[in-house]
Amino acid sequence: MINVTVIALGKLKESYMREFCAEYEKRLKPFCRLGIVELTPYALPDNPSQKQIELALDAEAEKIKEKIPSGSYVVSLCIEGKQKSSEELANMFNTVSLGGMSSFVFIIGSSFGLSEKIKAVSDERFSMSRLTFPHQMARVMLLEQIYRAFSINGGGKYHK
Repeated sequence: MINVTVIALGKLKESYMREFCAEYEKRLKPFCRLGIVELTPYALPDNPSQKQIELALDAEAEKIKEKIPSGSYVVSLCIEGKQKSSEELANMFNTVSLGGMSSFVFIIGSSFGLSEKIKAVSDERFSMSRLTFPHQMARVMLLEQIYRAFSINGGGKYHK
C-alpha cells in the first residue's frame, strides 16, 4: 500500500477545517496509509525583516528534514511550483509508484513559505494555484486532491 505523509507547518485552528481534513483522511483509508505531521512554525515578530524570515525558514527546514521518511518522493508546495490538473496529479502517483517508490511526502510550509533548503531536496515543486488562499486551506485542498487522484486512478466516480 502507498504511504502518503503530509508535513505541515502549523495546526488547523478552526474546527470546520479539522472536520474537512478528517473527512478526506477517512476517505483515503482504502487507498493509502496517510500520516499528518504538524510542526510548530518558528515564532516571528509582527513585521519581520527578510533576514528574520530566512532564518525562520531555515530553522523550519531542519525540523521538516527530520520528518521526511527516507526513500520518499518529496513534493514541496510552493508558489513557483508547477501547476497540475487533477489527472496529472493522479498520473504522478502512478508514474512514481510504477518506478518502484511507494512513499510520498507533501510539504506545506508556514505562511512565509519554504526554505530553499527544502525545495532543493524535493523531487518536485507543486503549486495549487496562482490565486492566494488562506494558509490553512492548503491542507484541506491538498487532501481533497490526493483523494481525487486516488479516485481517478481507481476508476471511481468522484471525479467527473
